Amino acid sequence: MLVVLGLIVLLVVAALIVVFTRSEPALLDAGTPGGVVQRYSTAALDGDETTAAGYLSAGALVDCDDSTASGVSAGTDDVRITLIDTTERDSSADVRVLIVTSYGSGPFGSSEYESEEAFDLVRVDGDWLIDEAPWRLAVCPSSSQGDTP
Repeated sequence: MLVVLGLIVLLVVAALIVVFTRSEPALLDAGTPGGVVQRYSTAALDGDETTAAGYLSAGALVDCDDSTASGVSAGTDDVRITLIDTTERDSSADVRVLIVTSYGSGPFGSSEYESEEAFDLVRVDGDWLIDEAPWRLAVCPSSSQGDTP
């Protein structure tokens, strides 16, 4: 009986060590399509429109429309984004991600919605920029709205 109790204590201690020593996901290289999407998504989820806009192409900023920007955190408790794969070409790239959104809790727990989405990137002067983001992560900076009526 003491051996079983000892094993249980050992497992609990090991689980606590794993939980408390987990670190943030490693940042991908900022010069890669995946790294650009990772930084853009972080800024979008943090509500930092200015930083997020720095990762958008001129075409994405021109086409920016408040009706397509989602207000990323509206109504959600948790949004997780996982990189699925990246297809890189000379002047364009596609980055596929899985977006999992968790909503509040109800009598049966929280509900989740997941969807596979893609970012379209273009290479401009050697840098990767997002030309089109999934609607769920679309950011439309206020400063780009100055020319619209």
